[in-house]
Amino acid sequence: MKRRDFIKRTAILAAATSVGNIAKAKEQGQIDVQNPQQSEKLIISAPMLQNYAEESMGVAFAVSALANGYVLYGEKPDLSDAKKVKCGGYRTTDISDRVIQVRLTGLKPATTYYYKIGADSIHYGGGYDMKITGNEEDNRIYHFTTAGANSKAHFCVINDTHVRWEPISLAMEKIAELAPQCVIWNGDASNTEETIEAQMRIFLTPEIERKDYAAEIPYIFCPGNHDSRGMANRHLERVWMYRQPEERLSRDWDLGRNFAVRMGDVAMIGLDTAEDKLDTNPLFADLFTSGPYREAQVDWLRDALARPEIASAPFLVAFCHIPLYESNPRSNPGDVAPADKDPQYTTDYAAWQRTCARLWCPLLELAGCQLIITAHQHQYRYDAPTADRPWAQIVGGGPEMGFTGSGENRRENPAKFPTVIEGEVSNGKLQIVVHNLLTGRVQGRYEFMPR
Repeated sequence: MKRRDFIKRTAILAAATSVGNIAKAKEQGQIDVQNPQQSEKLIISAPMLQNYAEESMGVAFAVSALANGYVLYGEKPDLSDAKKVKCGGYRTTDISDRVIQVRLTGLKPATTYYYKIGADSIHYGGGYDMKITGNEEDNRIYHFTTAGANSKAHFCVINDTHVRWEPISLAMEKIAELAPQCVIWNGDASNTEETIEAQMRIFLTPEIERKDYAAEIPYIFCPGNHDSRGMANRHLERVWMYRQPEERLSRDWDLGRNFAVRMGDVAMIGLDTAEDKLDTNPLFADLFTSGPYREAQVDWLRDALARPEIASAPFLVAFCHIPLYESNPRSNPGDVAPADKDPQYTTDYAAWQRTCARLWCPLLELAGCQLIITAHQHQYRYDAPTADRPWAQIVGGGPEMGFTGSGENRRENPAKFPTVIEGEVSNGKLQIVVHNLLTGRVQGRYEFMPR
């Protein structure tokens, strides 16, 4: 099956499954259409830790009816020192019937915090007709550890999950086993999402056994091209919040997905390669601005690499969805104007991003970046450094479980498998292990010395 046919078919199946789940929930009385506040449960998901950082943490969870949510957190396991932080900002709290987002700020680096989530059900009949009608708290106390130079240097990377529950479930089980400090979701978690409910299903209520997959292991999101497709994905921040405002200059206000985080001896840099098609492609009707977005990240990257905690880290690893290097001359570099088509290339979309490489790689090379971890091509690959390209590149695998094609054309392809890429500093070296989720074996091991 061709890559785009696979994605299209997955999207159709996902939509059908979602509709089926909603219908089933209504039949079972879990969702009361006439009076949603009478639903059996107000909090309908485990919390998801978002935007791992040194002094802040995002907490998101799903609700079934109009609610005002909060987080109780503290450094004591019994929460006897707990502070309460409500969703929303200073002037008013937020009220939502779908997703609650709480930002915890003023945290200490490399510190373990304990927390629990809660929500108040809200009756809202107008500006002078509102009241709290009930309260619900998750009885479980969770914990997380913030980033920082003194934290453990241990991360995992997943990518191109495309709402495929079997590889997602395998990935979450492997991550639970490895217990990293954080996970980078390196793009294409989505297909084309038109509703906030579809986004909730991906991140907050996934159809996997481990529902609390991100309740104690924080995640960072590095978007892929599919994560901006669809009406809902144009506002993904309603489900996966942007990074803290204090993490960005006013110049960089729209760069809410970029990150520069120090985790032990590793400095992690996140960049957004955006769409795999040009803004001038007629398919997008002039409704995308990926070009200026990529250029705006140059100044952000220059400043991020100069930050003392980033510049002083022994190891520098960058993450982005679309590869920044490709040896195959038939692979479309993403700058074929105006509509991505040229007979010399095998696809009419970017297989790699030559524009991003020209914009960002000189800065990364000057800073001594040793490794860039990418995705997008649905097949694991390692590109060793060369004299002209001093950094290595790892391309993560896709969601296919050892086959290509469908029906009579279905055939085994052991090169198609999902991966979890693990990085950990041990004995003064950055050890990278690529886990093959199809076979359960280690597919590759790589070692990097300090820069």
